[in-house]
Amino acid sequence: MKYYTYFPGCSSSDGGAKAYGSSALAVAKALDVELVELEDWNCCGSTPYTSVDELASLCTSARNLALAEKRGLDLVTPCSSCYVILSRTNSHLKEYPELRVKVGKALAAGDLEYHGTVRVRHLLDILVNDIGLDEIASRVKRDLSGLKVAPYYGCQVVRPGPSFDHPESPQSLDRLIESLGAEATPFPLKARCCGGSLIIPEEDVALGLVNKLLDSAVGGGAECIITVCPLCQTNLDVYQGRVNKKFKTHYKIPVLFFTQLVGLAMGMGIKELGIEKCIVSAEKILAGYIER
Repeated sequence: MKYYTYFPGCSSSDGGAKAYGSSALAVAKALDVELVELEDWNCCGSTPYTSVDELASLCTSARNLALAEKRGLDLVTPCSSCYVILSRTNSHLKEYPELRVKVGKALAAGDLEYHGTVRVRHLLDILVNDIGLDEIASRVKRDLSGLKVAPYYGCQVVRPGPSFDHPESPQSLDRLIESLGAEATPFPLKARCCGGSLIIPEEDVALGLVNKLLDSAVGGGAECIITVCPLCQTNLDVYQGRVNKKFKTHYKIPVLFFTQLVGLAMGMGIKELGIEKCIVSAEKILAGYIER
């Protein structure tokens, strides 16, 4: 059994990505990984908040690091945005002494302190590098051979460096797909931005980016897309209809979380993994594999 402090993040706990959180916990348990939720955690500080008030955002993020440090375990999150914010806060506190003093005063007001010892990890990193692909492959119970999957990393999980994968041509998700028996299809834009939160203030810009991603995935022969980011999943799944309307396209490609694909390969059901919650239904594409 491997133990980690778990930071679910807002989206995966109470937001629109609950299926991500539940499937992550189910897969972790099946792989003998204990994700112990960080007690009294708060929002990571979020990417937009950083642009409005960077110091306040860093203090918010540092509080989670201080709480996690008491446990002495790696801090793991399934959310790419949380991963980036927590990692950046960690590195900034080490690199900038004046900032460390300011954040330290804010933490002290809450009877906390942080010494910089926490290692922030993404759940994909844990599965690929701690559990290992051979071990995951040994747990596969369902034949996914023939399923063509586009691996979408998004722009955050492998940037900024150093990260656990290459910033421009990552391979960890590709290799995970192959270890499950499915086929990782060519996806040249797999590390490009989906538009993120621009979908709210600049919808046309974001829809243009989503259109390019869907075109790239479909062009590579994918039947579905898997991603490691709640916001990426939302933009590619929820707004697929708007992309079709704006660009006169006919995309109908399911977008799943990578934990859902892992769980499916390990024999878990569609409802157990929350796959039925997708806007673009994946059940028709997956039906043949579930019956095997």
